[in-house]
Amino acid sequence: MNSIPPIAIEFASLNFPTIVPMIIAIVGALVILIIDLINKNLDKSLYVMIAVLFLIVDLGVIIGFTSDVRGFFDLLLVDGIAILSQGIIVLASLFFVLTAMGKLRFQEYRYPEYFALYLFMVAGFQFMVSSDSLILILVGLETASMALYTIIAMHNRTNALEAAIKYFTMGALSTAFFAFGSLIFYAVTGTVELGKVSEVLVASNYENYPLVLLGVIFMLGALGFKLSLVPYHTWVADVYEGSTAALAGFLSIVPKMAAFVVALRFFEIFIASGDPFVEVILYVTVVLTITIPNIIALLQNDISRMLAYSSISNAGFAMTAILIGSTQATQALFLYWLMFLITNLGAFSMLWINRSKDSSSFSSDHAMEKYSGLIKKEPFSALMMGLFLFSLAGIPPFALFWGKLYLIGSAVNGGYLILALIMVLNSAIAGYYYLKPIVFMFLKDANEEVEVKFLANSTPVIKAVIGLCAVLVVFSILLIEPLLEIISYYVQISGY
Repeated sequence: MNSIPPIAIEFASLNFPTIVPMIIAIVGALVILIIDLINKNLDKSLYVMIAVLFLIVDLGVIIGFTSDVRGFFDLLLVDGIAILSQGIIVLASLFFVLTAMGKLRFQEYRYPEYFALYLFMVAGFQFMVSSDSLILILVGLETASMALYTIIAMHNRTNALEAAIKYFTMGALSTAFFAFGSLIFYAVTGTVELGKVSEVLVASNYENYPLVLLGVIFMLGALGFKLSLVPYHTWVADVYEGSTAALAGFLSIVPKMAAFVVALRFFEIFIASGDPFVEVILYVTVVLTITIPNIIALLQNDISRMLAYSSISNAGFAMTAILIGSTQATQALFLYWLMFLITNLGAFSMLWINRSKDSSSFSSDHAMEKYSGLIKKEPFSALMMGLFLFSLAGIPPFALFWGKLYLIGSAVNGGYLILALIMVLNSAIAGYYYLKPIVFMFLKDANEEVEVKFLANSTPVIKAVIGLCAVLVVFSILLIEPLLEIISYYVQISGY
């Protein structure tokens, strides 16, 4: 009987540099766990610094990446889009992990496992964006999601556990959708690599079209959960309210960046070939996602819930880039998300430093009436908070205005005039509810009967992060030109 010859793999053919950034994040997580095994009584600031150190190294490796784009049995695809999005993911994670240096002692930061899970989660998101193989994307998605559910549940509050369970059940459904969608595409094309799926579909002139369309709907459902697109957005507000403000800010940026890249790689197959059905499905989803959360946000009385709905609407805004599908739109997507990162990081960090352990006198941690008359008690805080809200509202010359302008411009250039009009109208609606907390802070008198502690959780580190965000938001006009050059370079080398 003939024995099967062993498979010989040369180490060079694996193209090891493609996987190094993820390995750095994973090694960092393992280092934290090992240090904890050796000595149990170390302060959380050590773990924060270790996480920061590994994330900086990770970022350096991403920026310096010069190897071939394919690696590891062709599973990894580190093209310009992957480098750009990994950079944004690691940079955002770097700043959000610094917010753990708050003054108050919160339950989850006592555990070094929190920071280890955080790094595992970053590695998962990096895997998601650096592959066009549906299997590896699913593995990355699961790695990141499992860590994320646990991190949310670690916050020792009843609504945190409820939020984690809600997120977990929705996430499990999303994973099932993704697996089922991948299965359909494998059945139709015989491959799970998106590039080859595209080739096979075009070559066969989309035979089995109803089946392909079913696959698209499943994938849209799976990505819709992660991107919080309507109607898959129902978990968002509860999860943001149950998490700490710092983690809610993280949720609004990093997981979505990863999901946008997957959506970009996936829908590009259909948008590039001008598939009318997929375009209509995306168009309707995008319009609903921009509009419905905006209307719900008008009714909110809690700032973190309001920001939750605003981030759903912002995800819809960014999703328009994938629908338009031009190079300019893809560049606009990354620019918009970078501007959204600096604004949201600032806004949620402001909520975070004003978090106090005692919030029983209000309906929620960040109820708007809690901030009444803030300008008299903490004028600097009120000005900072107002600045970030103005930027979110898209008022010039603050950061998010440029992101919106560039996106709407790419919609007009792509011939989507009605879509551009809907985007402009929704920006006007959004301006109204961002002004609501500003009215409370600047125009209303503080409630004298209730003692409110502001800046109870502030430390120099978090103040430095907020200060940096504020400077970037105000002087963002100076960033746009250099950022666009970097973004367009990376987008064009990956052929989008």
